[in-house]
Amino acid sequence: MKEMTWTLAYFSPTGGTCKIARAIAAGSGCRCVELDLTDPHFAVPQAGSDLLLTVVPVFGGRVPQICLQRLAMLQGKSKYAAAVVVYGNRAFDDALLELKDFLEQKGFLVIAAAAFVAEHSLVRTIAAGRPDESDRKIAEQFGKRIAGKWLKSEPQVILHVPGNNPYCEQKPARFHPLADESCTRCGLCEERCPTEAILREDPCRLIENRCINCMRCVEVCPVHARRLPSAFVSGAKTMLEEKAAIYRKPEIFLE
Repeated sequence: MKEMTWTLAYFSPTGGTCKIARAIAAGSGCRCVELDLTDPHFAVPQAGSDLLLTVVPVFGGRVPQICLQRLAMLQGKSKYAAAVVVYGNRAFDDALLELKDFLEQKGFLVIAAAAFVAEHSLVRTIAAGRPDESDRKIAEQFGKRIAGKWLKSEPQVILHVPGNNPYCEQKPARFHPLADESCTRCGLCEERCPTEAILREDPCRLIENRCINCMRCVEVCPVHARRLPSAFVSGAKTMLEEKAAIYRKPEIFLE
């Protein structure tokens, strides 16, 4: 039997999305080629694969546009795809539908979809510790089911996922993470920023129309010099503690 090959494409500024992506891939038992869309200098694989597994975060109920721009570069590299979004325990709103629609518009047949929870990137106390062991087991089983579905026959499905089109409005961020006087100007944040929004000559400054508040710069700063304004974080925490307090389980869409 021919070994199934996947392209595992993920956008994971703070690491939670990557954990889910790798757990799904591990459960599949397939050979996987990783593609880190978070890297602004990622290279598109020369060879195609049997299935494109896309795993992206949810920002404000939508898929970050930078993810869609980079996924568009994979058009024609696979026939089948699986669409997965990862959110911070509030809601994934229209993001999963948006991702599925986008992949189908690019010519992929989406045979599976899912929404998983990871620690919230802005308020780290929300969904702290997620993905947990239960999430990982569900992710691995999901990967196994996708592979099994593909190997049985040529999948022909009409997959339905929650969401609305037109999608919910994406509002521009009012605040962005800035560096304080403890910044050592090591350049790591500039090097790792997915949207190249940080100036090399002055890493304390941002190109605001490029920053998407992915929190990658906050995550990688070795001296913890970068942060969002405390008043903004406090307000977000109050809202999320009200709307994201319950434990939300992964949602799988696989017919």
